[in-house]
Amino acid sequence: MPERFTIDVVSDVICPWCFLGKRRLDVALAAMDKDVFIRWRPYMLDPTIPPEGLDRHQYMLNKFGAERLKTIHDPLIEAGKEMGIPFNFDLITRTPNTRDAHRLIRWAHTVERQTEMVERLFVAYWSEGKDLGDRDVLAHCAGDAGINAQQIRELLDTDQDVAETKTEIEHATNIGVTGVPTFILAQSYALVGAQSPDVLVDAINRVAAEVTEG
Repeated sequence: MPERFTIDVVSDVICPWCFLGKRRLDVALAAMDKDVFIRWRPYMLDPTIPPEGLDRHQYMLNKFGAERLKTIHDPLIEAGKEMGIPFNFDLITRTPNTRDAHRLIRWAHTVERQTEMVERLFVAYWSEGKDLGDRDVLAHCAGDAGINAQQIRELLDTDQDVAETKTEIEHATNIGVTGVPTFILAQSYALVGAQSPDVLVDAINRVAAEVTEG
């Protein structure tokens, strides 16, 4: 039996282009007859955000300025419509530190619910405006994704996998990841950005053929 084709997706749940990239990957995989295993890898867009998070409007204002902020979301809103993503930017009041969210995604891997967990977190933040720095919110999202919410809530109050998650985030930087989403195909080829489904299909097929020939 041939080995499953592995795609490592390096992303952050507060990256809107990562949400778009995830949905485009869904479309690409649905169009293919291929056994693919997805692993979600952590990345922090801004590791300087404190544990309690920051006021989102002020954070965005400081980062982009008032003039640019007026139209900065327009391309995302349009692209999101194509993938069925309602980006509700007006609902988002906090920019969270995502370390705990990444720990949750890491734990979801052990029960084979990682992709479901990532999808739920993306929707919770970008469509529902929930604060992903709030551990009660994270636990509730875990329950929605079919994971034991009470167990997750208890784990979040421990240091379980804090060091491991930090190491994995550092690893992404060490291997040259500077922007997300980054799709690493068969541990050998990186595709950066929220690529279209057609581009993803083509890249996956080409790398799969090379792996098979090799």
